[in-house]
Amino acid sequence: MTRQRLVVIGNGMAGARVVEEILKRAPDLFEIIMFGAEPYGNYNRILLSDVLNGKEKPTDIFINPLSWYKENNITLHAGLRVLKIDRTNKVVVAMPVSRGAKPYDRNSTALPDDSQVSEPYDKVILATGSRPFIPLIEGWGAPGTFAFRTLDDCAQIEEYAKNCKRTAVIGGGLLGLEAARGLLTHGVQVTVIEAGPYLMNAQLDPEGGRLLKSTIEAMGIQVLCNTITTKIGAENNRITQLLFKDESTLETDMVVVSAGIRPMTEVAEDSNLAINKGILCNDQMRTSDHNIFAVGECVEHRGQLYGLVDPIWEQARVLADQITGVNPKSQYTGSKLATKLKVMGVELVSMGETEAKNPDDEIVVYREPKRGIYQKLIIRKNRLAGGILLGDTQAGNVLMQMFREETSLPKKRTELLFGGSNLPSLANAADLPDHAQICNCHGVSKTQIRDAIILQGCTSLNQVGQCTKAGKGCGSCKGLIVQLIQAYHGQVGYDPAEHYYVPGISLEKSQLIAAIKAKNLKSVSHVFQELASGVEDAASKVGLASLLRSIWNEEYQDERDARFINDRVHANIQRDGTFSVVPRIYGGVTSADELIRIGTVAKKYNVPMIKITGGQRIDLLGIKKEDLPHIWKDLGIPSGHAYTKAVRTVKSCVGTDFCRYGLGDSIKLAQEIEHKLQGIESPHKIKMAAAGCPRNCSEAYVKDVGVVAIEGGKWEIYVGGASGGTVRKGDLLATVETHEEVLKLVGRFIQYYREHAKYMERTYSFAERIGIDRLKGILIENEMGICKRLDEEIQKSAAAYVDPWKKESEEPLYPQQFEGPELVHVLQEAINNG
Repeated sequence: MTRQRLVVIGNGMAGARVVEEILKRAPDLFEIIMFGAEPYGNYNRILLSDVLNGKEKPTDIFINPLSWYKENNITLHAGLRVLKIDRTNKVVVAMPVSRGAKPYDRNSTALPDDSQVSEPYDKVILATGSRPFIPLIEGWGAPGTFAFRTLDDCAQIEEYAKNCKRTAVIGGGLLGLEAARGLLTHGVQVTVIEAGPYLMNAQLDPEGGRLLKSTIEAMGIQVLCNTITTKIGAENNRITQLLFKDESTLETDMVVVSAGIRPMTEVAEDSNLAINKGILCNDQMRTSDHNIFAVGECVEHRGQLYGLVDPIWEQARVLADQITGVNPKSQYTGSKLATKLKVMGVELVSMGETEAKNPDDEIVVYREPKRGIYQKLIIRKNRLAGGILLGDTQAGNVLMQMFREETSLPKKRTELLFGGSNLPSLANAADLPDHAQICNCHGVSKTQIRDAIILQGCTSLNQVGQCTKAGKGCGSCKGLIVQLIQAYHGQVGYDPAEHYYVPGISLEKSQLIAAIKAKNLKSVSHVFQELASGVEDAASKVGLASLLRSIWNEEYQDERDARFINDRVHANIQRDGTFSVVPRIYGGVTSADELIRIGTVAKKYNVPMIKITGGQRIDLLGIKKEDLPHIWKDLGIPSGHAYTKAVRTVKSCVGTDFCRYGLGDSIKLAQEIEHKLQGIESPHKIKMAAAGCPRNCSEAYVKDVGVVAIEGGKWEIYVGGASGGTVRKGDLLATVETHEEVLKLVGRFIQYYREHAKYMERTYSFAERIGIDRLKGILIENEMGICKRLDEEIQKSAAAYVDPWKKESEEPLYPQQFEGPELVHVLQEAINNG
C-alpha cells in the first residue's frame, strides 16, 4: 500500500507530540516530512530558563534526538521556514532561514528563490506555534534588547550579560519570571517590570500576586508593577535606562522582553485559510481546508487560544485519532485549564477562575504569608469553579481532578485542602483515577506510568522518565512518580544516576571521594578534567567545592567560579545587592568593649540596620561590598559563618552562672564546642545549642546538634533536630558525663555527617535516613571500626581553621574580590539557606 504524505509545519513541542501520537496509532500510514525554522530537533521550551541559568545544557532539554527522526523514517527539514501551502497543487513551499535570523520573525527570510524547497502532500498539520509579543517601545531592536523564546535567544542573552551589571525583564507573567530566574546566575541585578497591578494575572488573583511579588523580592529581584515602558534610552550604542509612562526611569544595561505570545498565522493567512486571532479549527482540529489540520499555540478553537501544554496534548491526541481514522468520533471540545507549575522555585497550582463571579459563589481561603502559602478555592453549585494553591500544592492533584471532572464536593470544605475520609489521600498518587495526569509538562497519565512500571519494568525515577518523559520537565511530579513506583513495584529500584553526588560526575559520594583522593584532585576544575573528560557542569561546581574543602582543608585550591557570591566575599548578599555581616559571638556571650566596637563600626559605615539574630548574634545589614574588608579589620572579631554551609552557631542559655535552675555550665560548653568546630565545611549549615537544664531555653532539642544538662551532672546529646520549615525533635545519641566526651561525640557525628550526607541534606534528613540505632552502633559502639579515624579527621579540619575575614581583609584572593556590584545565584542562595 502506498503511504500518504504527511507534511508537518513546525518542529516544536506541538508538532513533535502530534507525530508521536500518530506513530502510536498507525506507524506505517504516513510518509512524514517535518519543517522546523530552528536548525535542530525539537526541545522543551519550558526548560529554557534552566538553560539560561546553567542548570541544564542545551542538549539536555531536547525531547527527541535526531536519531528519533531517522528511526521513524521522518524527513526533517531543519532551519527552513514554510512560506505557504499551495493548496491547488498540494505542495508545501519553504525557504532556508537567514543565518542569525530569528525563527519567529517572518521578515528574516531573504534568500534567492532558487533556494526554495517544495514537498507535495496528502495531509498537512500546521504546528507553527507562537512568537513573542513585543510591546510598542521606542528604541526596541537596539543592541542589548532581546526576546526570550528560543535556545539561540538564551545563548545571546548569556553572552551579552557578561558585560552588564543590570538587566530589566519586561513582563511579569510566567515567561517573564522564568527569564528573570535564568538571568540571576549571570552576575546582574534583575528588575521585573509588569504593566498590570500584580504578577501572573492569568493564574493568580491580586492577593496571590502580591504574595508572589514579596517572595520573589526576598530572592533579590526588584519588581515594579503598574509600570508601562515607553522608551529604551541609550548612549554610545549601549542601553542606559528605561523610561516609563509615569516619567520615572530605571537604569539598566540590557532589556529582555517576555510579555506573552501571539499565534504565528502567516502561513495559514498566505495560504488563504480562515484565521482570526489564531488559525480557526473545528472540534476535529481541521482548518477551513479538509486536508489541513492545526495544533498548538497557533490554533483558535471556539474563540479560545491556549498557551499551556495540557490543552496542546489534548489537541494532539484528537488530531491523531482523526487523521489516522483510529477514532473518527474523537473530538476536542476545549480544555478546562488547570496547571501545576514552578515559578522561581515556588510551587503553584492554578485552575479555572481566580475570582468569584456570582453572588452565590463560595470562597474558601487559607493563608500563611510568612511561609509564602496562599490557597483559594471558588465553589459554584457544589462544584469547583477555580482555585489557586501557592507555596503548598499538596492538594493540587486531587483538586485538579475534581475540577476537570466536575465532581461533587464534600460538605466540609476544609477537607478539600487538608484531606478527609471521603476524599482520596491528598498525598497518595495511587488513590488517583487511572486517567489522572501526573506529569503536566509532558502530558503523562497515571495509566502510562503504571504501564511503564508493570509492563516495561521501570523501577526508578530515571527509568520512568526515559520511558514516558514523566519528571523530565519542571520536576514537580517526581514525588508522585515515586509513590506510583512504590504502589506497583513495592520499592523504588536502584538507579546509579540518581545517586551521583553531583550530576556532572558519574559517581556516588564514597566513590567520588575515593577517586579525588587517589588522583590528588584539589580543585573543581581538576575534578572535571580527570573525572568528567574535561566537561564542566555548572550545577555541580558548588557541591564539588564544598566536598573538596571538606577533604583537603587548607590544601583545597579555591576557584572563583566554583562558589556562590556569599562564599566568595564571606557575607550574605541581600535583596538590594548589599551584604550582611554577622560577627561570631561565642555561645552568645559578648562584652561591653565588643559591643562598643560593633556600634562604632556601625556608625562609621552608616549601617542601615542592626539586628539581633535568633542565634544570639548581631547582624549588620546593608553593607556595601567594597566596605567589607574594612569593616572586618575594624571589628577585629572572627566571622560567624552565617553565609555558608558550615558549622555556624552554638546557642546557649545562662546555664549555672546566674540561673537558679541550671544543672550544667552550658555557656562554657557552648563556647568550647564553637571554638573547636567553628567554620568547618559541611554538606549543609549546622546550628547547635547547649541547654543548662531540660527547660531547654536555648532550644537544644530542635537543633542539628543539641546538648542538654540533666540531673547527676550528665549531658544528653541530641542529633538531627529541626525548627524551620521542618520541625523535628532530635534523636538522643548518648548520655555522657564530661565536656570532653561531649566534644568528642559531637565532632564524631559531624565528621560522619560530612563524609556520608548528600550535598544539601540537613542533619534531620540524614539522621532519619541512617537511623539513630545505626548511628549509635557506628559512633559509640564502633561497629565499623572508624571512630578513631573520625576523631582524627575532625581534629585536622579544626586545626586547619583560618578566619577568612582576617585573612582576606589583608590579602584578597584576587584583585576584584571586593570591587563593584555583583549579584549571583540569589534564588539558589534563598533555597539553600531555607
